[in-house]
Amino acid sequence: MRPMKYTVSIEIALPRERTARLLADPVHLPKWLRGLVAHEPLSGGHGQLGTTSRVVMQMGRRKFECTETITRREPEDLREIPNTGVVHFDREIVGEGMWSAVRDRLTEADPETTLWESENEYRFDGFLMKLVGRLVPGAFRRQSQQHMQDFKAFAERGEDVREAAD
Repeated sequence: MRPMKYTVSIEIALPRERTARLLADPVHLPKWLRGLVAHEPLSGGHGQLGTTSRVVMQMGRRKFECTETITRREPEDLREIPNTGVVHFDREIVGEGMWSAVRDRLTEADPETTLWESENEYRFDGFLMKLVGRLVPGAFRRQSQQHMQDFKAFAERGEDVREAAD
């Protein structure tokens, strides 16, 4: 089976530096990352280059556990973003039957708006995950877009996905 690849994007009505700092702050993850049960660094500091974390997501009745490794973070200090620079957050995610690479880019659409683009690549291993990848490839794209929309609602209006689920 060939890798599944797609790109999703969204505009956030906040300056790039503020958007990047909110996106990178582990305290805020449960507020916008729908289904997050746990995100625990196993080595390194949360969000830092080379850090490996245990991630547990709840999807319906099913829990999915994976390992996330930060493979790129530029610039390292999010308070020092050059005016013309792009903020990069790249990570590799490995779970049962699945490998994924996510390459997030934050660019300045204008001084008060950030464009968040996310390139996603999935490779599936094992019968069940290959079947899921073939039968419902759009579900992965929809989930990525939902996470972006949830982040936008959190960043712009302070909405918390946990409150919406209650």
